[in-house]
Amino acid sequence: MIPTKNLMPILAVMLLLTASCSRKVTQSGKASYYADKFQGRKTASGETFKQNRMTAAHQTLPFGTKVKVTNLDNGKTIKVRVNDRGPFVSGRIIDLSKKAARKLGMVQAGVANVKIKYKKKR
Repeated sequence: MIPTKNLMPILAVMLLLTASCSRKVTQSGKASYYADKFQGRKTASGETFKQNRMTAAHQTLPFGTKVKVTNLDNGKTIKVRVNDRGPFVSGRIIDLSKKAARKLGMVQAGVANVKIKYKKKR
């Protein structure tokens, strides 16, 4: 039998190990950004869409998931929070707010090759 005073450090280590075991998932594809006509409309999460926020739409990720997005054409990287569903165009994996698209340097092109990375929740 393990003495109680020795049990707490063991439990603390086990908790740290399981908490940090969430794996990172990467997807590659195309990103686009929202047209201005969506400003002020409700997103699938119930929030009001705002072009000046660092948000994104993804088809399956839970709302609130933080996603790192890298523009593969210029190397610029940003972080966004998922608050909507989409895109619904073949080959596109994420829709970004205009602020996020601007920081990635993709506003003029409209679409960019990206890699997204996020932590997989259990």
